[in-house]
Amino acid sequence: MRARYAVPLGITAVAAAGLVYSAGFETRSFRLRRVTVPVLPAGMRPLRVLQVSDIHMVGGQYKKQRWLRSLAGLRPDFVINTGDNLSDPEGVPEVLDALGPLMEFPGAYVFGSNDYYGPKPRNPARYLLEKTQGKHGLNGNPPAVDVIHNPWEELRDGFDTAGWLNLTNTRGVLKIDGMSVELTGLDDPHIKRDRYQQVAGGPSKTADVSLAVVHAPYLRVLDAFTADAYPLTLAGHTHGGQLCIPFYGALVTNCDLDTDRVKGLSTHTAEGRTSYLHVSAGCGANRYTPVRFACPPEATLLTLTPREA
Repeated sequence: MRARYAVPLGITAVAAAGLVYSAGFETRSFRLRRVTVPVLPAGMRPLRVLQVSDIHMVGGQYKKQRWLRSLAGLRPDFVINTGDNLSDPEGVPEVLDALGPLMEFPGAYVFGSNDYYGPKPRNPARYLLEKTQGKHGLNGNPPAVDVIHNPWEELRDGFDTAGWLNLTNTRGVLKIDGMSVELTGLDDPHIKRDRYQQVAGGPSKTADVSLAVVHAPYLRVLDAFTADAYPLTLAGHTHGGQLCIPFYGALVTNCDLDTDRVKGLSTHTAEGRTSYLHVSAGCGANRYTPVRFACPPEATLLTLTPREA
């Protein structure tokens, strides 16, 4: 009788241990990714950009809040927030408090679907099913119904009051030590709020450097930014796959981006042009799936340097 139950009990024990690790340790094991991207004109001094993404704040996440506040010690030249700050309608004050020290620096932001709508319980296996069916977000799925509406206006007002640029289907310019940094942003493609025609045309000739910003890295958006000659696109949304297989990687991206580029720095090619893409794995998770495995939460410090001759 003992042998009959040994294997199932062993599997159960391993699964339980994995759940405890992914929910109790890794989801709060915050990391800083550092990358260098050669996208600046010759002779321009390097720029340090801090990207934060997918905070998914829930009340009481004090360690995450302390870690976010500590990032101000990096002294970036500017900050880019690529959305999904909320996972709790009551979370706006805690997001603004956690990001308060970072809002002392120049910055800009776009929103993700979870800034607008609260999450609902969902079977994680559906992400794999939708991947096989080619469905992602509202791109092929029915419109969401009976969703919780988050107070995104309060979040917007807090960012705007701090002087961060709202890049919702628009452009903005940051002045950094006399240098002109143009930022072109889109609303979240995951819920079909992107309006590329409002920002089309490529970088301005008067800007020293131009960057593209979006929450979800859908291919149609990456194609458009790359074809318009933006040298770098910053995105989030994927959570780096969130539940990954060691030595293999992510199974899903929750969009139509391939899993090889689910996080970190890569390139994208469209219409004969190639640009850089950086996807942040983010530092949070949906409140109903507060786990990570082989994919620790992160922020990224990108050092932009002059292009090679």
